[in-house]
Amino acid sequence: MDFTECYGDTVSSVAAAARSGCSRRVRRLLRRGCSVDGRDNRGWNALHEAAAAGGTDCVREVLSAAGAASPRGRCRYVNSTTHEGESACYLAAQRGHLAAVHLLLREQADADQLTNDSSCPLYAAVDGGHKDVVELLVSKGAQVDRTHTASCWTCLHQAVYKGHSDIVCVLVNVCDLEAPDDHSISPLFVAAQYGRRECLQILINAGARVNTQAADLATPLLIASQEGHEACVDLLLDHGADPNRACSHDWPQLPVHAAAEFGHIGILRRLIAVTDRACDRGVDMVSPLYVAVHGDRTGSTELLLSEGFSPNAQDCTLSLGHRSPLSLALSHASDKPYSESVKLLVAAGAGLREEDWMYALATDRTDLLQLILEHRQMPPSDTPTGDGLALRHCGNTVLELEELRELLCVALNQVHFAACWLPVLLKAGLHPAILLQPHMFEKADSEALNYLLEFINWSTLPLPLKRILDRRRAENSWEPRPHFGSIPSLSHVCRLQVRELLGPDRLMRTDVVQRLLVPSLLHDFLKFRDVPGASFTHPPPSPVFERIRGYRSTHQHRHVL
Repeated sequence: MDFTECYGDTVSSVAAAARSGCSRRVRRLLRRGCSVDGRDNRGWNALHEAAAAGGTDCVREVLSAAGAASPRGRCRYVNSTTHEGESACYLAAQRGHLAAVHLLLREQADADQLTNDSSCPLYAAVDGGHKDVVELLVSKGAQVDRTHTASCWTCLHQAVYKGHSDIVCVLVNVCDLEAPDDHSISPLFVAAQYGRRECLQILINAGARVNTQAADLATPLLIASQEGHEACVDLLLDHGADPNRACSHDWPQLPVHAAAEFGHIGILRRLIAVTDRACDRGVDMVSPLYVAVHGDRTGSTELLLSEGFSPNAQDCTLSLGHRSPLSLALSHASDKPYSESVKLLVAAGAGLREEDWMYALATDRTDLLQLILEHRQMPPSDTPTGDGLALRHCGNTVLELEELRELLCVALNQVHFAACWLPVLLKAGLHPAILLQPHMFEKADSEALNYLLEFINWSTLPLPLKRILDRRRAENSWEPRPHFGSIPSLSHVCRLQVRELLGPDRLMRTDVVQRLLVPSLLHDFLKFRDVPGASFTHPPPSPVFERIRGYRSTHQHRHVL
């Protein structure tokens, strides 16, 4: 029940006079024989009203009237409680009435009496910021380390939480500095969590442990980093807080992860300087890039990459369910526009594996594929890429051989989207001979197949591929362009030879054609810009993540290199 609202018609005349602070009226009513025991709907009597109002004269008058009882009865009256378990001493302490508290204590008020919600006079005075009352109660022997409220906080926890630094100065001399609440959180942890720098300094100076850990292993440095309290982070680090202590049972979370996840750039920059870089690539560790990407914190991602954290972090499939920060970023993007984190990781040279290519190829959109190819080059046919070797070509990182293998494997498993990805890949310098595969010729739609044939000498196709084309034409599943029935023109053969000599990547992505000694009118022709594009006519099927799930279950690897 709610006993906080007072109904006027339930208040006794003596209690009403005590509330107003009129001691003369209280005295007159008592001489007339009015009782001090009457209670209102909240369970308040005249002493409660006098104490809450802070009228010491009214408190004396009421106590004098109650003095006719036995000493035991007088003590019982002084410590009588409201329906919420509040004593007169509690009400006076809660409101900071020092003289009233002092008077009640002389009359044997219990300084440690608990309310229904496990509060007490000292806790109420701390909560209200009444330093003089706190000092009085402490001097009278009030219990300082008892736990209160549902969270089991002590008075020191509450003083820190409220930021009452003057009261913290009093309590650190008498309280247990490491007293835990129900989550094993100490007062210093509370100071770090709520950004109470002055209180934090007092606790540190008093000897509180800066590397204390809560039940979930969180440290004050972690929580201050998470909440963005930069001054507290600096103070903790300056006094020996360990930035490399694991703060989670699930995986080795560090303060740098918290700062990255919540985008606190200033804190992140400070922590990067003191955090062991083993977290970046170490086995059983987790790179901060993962949490930056998970929280979609572009600033954190950009700072980590600029500070040398690798876009190809450790495989965290077991701990986080993702193979790389890029795979995490792509899974968040799904069918939506790709995030800045994706762009930053791709630009930084993040490695691409089969599932990453699925997001680029198993869709009727080409924005991700184009983004990747802006920053990654096709390997020149005469420049092999060794294992783990990231070659630089035309200012961009060259796709490693394994990345190219997996790109083509996914492409051949997503042939029904070839009209979308095929023009992008060929214009990026992919050698068309790689796609002269039976599966491509059998499954690609008519327009996509015609587009591919424009980039080769169709008259010299291997016999098995010619047979597939003849069968499809007979089945009416392929309608060739008219000129495919004749021998390629000399001009087409010449540009194929130019493409072969220069290399498809150089021809399509550089200005090498403009530097050839040929008429400018031929530039577009040599770059195959006269070839009409293929149009995608099929409605897109299920979302990308569903296609990826199906790809995992039905995937058949195709050897293409």
